[in-house]
Parts: sequence; C-alpha cells; structure tokens
Amino acid sequence: MDEIHTIIGAGSASGGALDASNLLKPALARGDIRCIGQQPIKSTDRFSKRIISSRRFQKIDIDEPTIDQALKILEGLKHKFEDYHEVTYSKEALKSAVELSNKYLQDSKLPDKAIDLIDEAGSRKKLNKKTGKVIRKSDIETLISSITNIPTVQLTASNKENLKNLEGNLKSVIFGQDHAIESVVSAIKTAKAGIGNEDKPICSFLFTGPTGVGKTELTKQLALFLGIEFTRIDMSEYMEKHTVSKLIGSPPGYVGYEQGGLLTEEINKKQHCVLLLDEIEKAHPDIFNILLQILDYGNLSDSNGRKINFKNTLIVMTSNTGAVEAENDSVGFIEQSSDDKYQKAVSKAFTPEFRNRLDGIVNFNSLNEKNLHSVVEKFLIEVQAKLNEKGIDLEYETEVLNYVLQKNTDQKLGARPIARIVEKEIKKPIANLIIQDKARRGDIVSASIAKGSLSLKVRSKLKVT
Repeated sequence: MDEIHTIIGAGSASGGALDASNLLKPALARGDIRCIGQQPIKSTDRFSKRIISSRRFQKIDIDEPTIDQALKILEGLKHKFEDYHEVTYSKEALKSAVELSNKYLQDSKLPDKAIDLIDEAGSRKKLNKKTGKVIRKSDIETLISSITNIPTVQLTASNKENLKNLEGNLKSVIFGQDHAIESVVSAIKTAKAGIGNEDKPICSFLFTGPTGVGKTELTKQLALFLGIEFTRIDMSEYMEKHTVSKLIGSPPGYVGYEQGGLLTEEINKKQHCVLLLDEIEKAHPDIFNILLQILDYGNLSDSNGRKINFKNTLIVMTSNTGAVEAENDSVGFIEQSSDDKYQKAVSKAFTPEFRNRLDGIVNFNSLNEKNLHSVVEKFLIEVQAKLNEKGIDLEYETEVLNYVLQKNTDQKLGARPIARIVEKEIKKPIANLIIQDKARRGDIVSASIAKGSLSLKVRSKLKVT
C-alpha cells in the first residue's frame, strides 16, 4: 500500500472516528489482510499517533543506498529505459549520473535523482536524433549543468582557456592589486581542477584595505569573466541581533516563518555564484557564527531545516578595517608598515575561529599615480563604449587624462573621486549635447584641453562633398 499514511482520516465524516484505518483494524488483527505499507519519513509521526494502526505494522527504516548500491540499481533498470527511449547508456554515463546527482542535487535522494537523470537524458537524446543514440558522460554533465546552473563539470578546452586567461583579464581592469588577483585565481584553479576540498566553498576571502581601491570591483569582474551570477548583500543592513533571521528565515511562531531567508533562498536558486558580503565588519556578531558553518562545511540549514549547499559558491567579504590605523603615524621609534597595521586591526575586529576558516585575508594597496592614470583611462573607455551604442564616437587626448588626475585632490580616496570628476567634466556635458541634438548618431565628440579647461567639440563622420 503506497503512501499508507493517507488511510488515516480517509472516509471519516465531520471528524468522526470511523475511517479507513479503523475499518482495516479487524482484518489486520485476524490476519485476513497481510500487506506492506510505504510512507516517507516526514509522515511517520502522523502514522505513529494512531497506535491502533502503528502497532499492527513493524517499522522498517529504508536508508538511502550508497553510490555503489545506486549504481547497481541503475544497471538493473537501464534496459527498460533503453527500450523505452531507444537509446544506449554507457557505463560512464550511469556512474556519472549517480556521482553528480549525489554531489549537486541535494533536494532528493538516491537512487531516485539518478534515475530521473538518466530518464531525462534518454528523452533528450531521443528528441535530438542528430546526436546519435549513445548516452555518454558528457550528456549527463550537460544535463546537470542545465538543472543546477553550474557550468559543465568536465574541464573542456574552452573552460581551460578561460581559466588560463582569467588572471590576465582581471589585471587588465583592476589596477595595483596583482597579489589579490593572484590569490583568488589560484584558489579557483585549484577547485576547478578537482583537487580542492569538496566539502567547503570554492574559495572564501576577506578583502581589507582603504576605500575605493577595487575590493568590490574585483568581485564584480570575477563574476563577469567566469560567466556566473553575482550576488551582493550589504551587511550594514544586518547590524541588529534580530536581523539574523532575515538571512536564514524566521523561527516558528514569528512573522515570515516558512518563507525562507534572503541568503538561503538566493543561494538555493543560484548555487554557483559569487557571493559578496560587503562591509562585513558592520554585521552583528551572531552572523559570524552562521558564517563559521558555511566556511567550514559548505552548507547551512534554514529555519525549516532544509540544508542549503554552498559548496559551489565563491564567497568574498570586504572590510575597511585597519584603513584609519594605516593612515595614522606610528607611535614610538619603530616604524610599522601598513600591512602590520592592517593585520593588527583585523585581529582585533574578527575572532580567531573566523579568521582560521578563511582561505586568505588579502590586503589591498592604496592606488599610486600610475594606477590612477589607468583608472581614468578605464572610465573613459566605459564612456566610449556607451556612446558607441548610440552611434557616437569619443576621441580624447592624453592631456585629458592628466587634467582629470590634477582635479583629483585626494588620492587616499581611491577611484571614486575620479569617477565623480569624469561624471561632472565629461559625461554631463556630453549628455547635454545629446539632449540638445548637437551630438547625433554618426558624430564624433572630441575632448581636449584649452586654456586650462576641458572643451568638447562635435563633428560629423561624413565628409561633405
């Protein structure tokens, strides 16, 4: 009797005691009916409350099979699926279905989730007749990738090339932070090569340093070049004790119970993503206790007891801790380096157990004049790209870069003041030209320095004949 717990209360009228389970009682007692019932673990309590029903059945727990046992089950069932879908399953495909479903599909159990995989792979192959009739390991990996939004597990030639170029691509848009880029890329390569710790997130880093030096920007560009989702959570919204429930869900009896938390629901939808916890030093201490579980074991239970998988997530936390101390002069005869000051400040702000679970604490350098020059050029290229979408070109001389740098009076604030200068001196005047129809599709906007100020001139690409 499948789903035997449903007989409790079945057929009763207006809450009466006479239902299907009570009608079966005499027949079960006399032995007229001998049967096997099946029910999920979640429904056991409902069945056990009716002592009349539960004492007439012996409870037998069926545990989830191991990977080897599940593989044998699939080998026994594959002939039925082969006949139905008119395909052939290779041994590698069956093994891959069991191993990958066990690793990436956390919401169901073996062997059901592996059976569902080979069933769907068979139907896909049957519909797409051009790909042949043999289901291989790559077909299962592609299917897992489409279900979980995780890139193909197998390192293909294109994936390898992307990882090879990742460090260079990041250094082309993030300036003066080569050591930070190298640390992050090294951890990602280790995980992608399959020799990292599979029970932890892909990587977990704490970025420290002064404001405006590229901590958040590096995280955004990392997600962009890897081609995965970027999720940002501002930890200044979680400064109070009660805000912990916003991340994992409200406890029973409180408003919002069974709705899930902001963090757990987001990661459950997009397991493979770059998770940025911005300004982590502002978070309540209880949130750090939650992060210990994530950083150490790669999972977190929400308020409903559901385990959320963080093992395919890149976790980055940013903090300005130590920025004030690094700017102040050292007291005494011994001069302390800025790295030492940052290290002491981080040690005071974060507990040893939290720091010990991170893959690394990366200190970002202040931007020098050469770095800021590259930042100005990057901002101008971005303006150029946006204008190209409107069919307008932007030309500028080298003096324009120097002009923007001279306008920047405080290098300690990093790239943000430069962005404001570019906004004021270049973006807004060009916007006025576009709105006044002085700059149209097919025109060229030239930026130059005349008499100590920035001037913009518009000319048409078309030659007048």
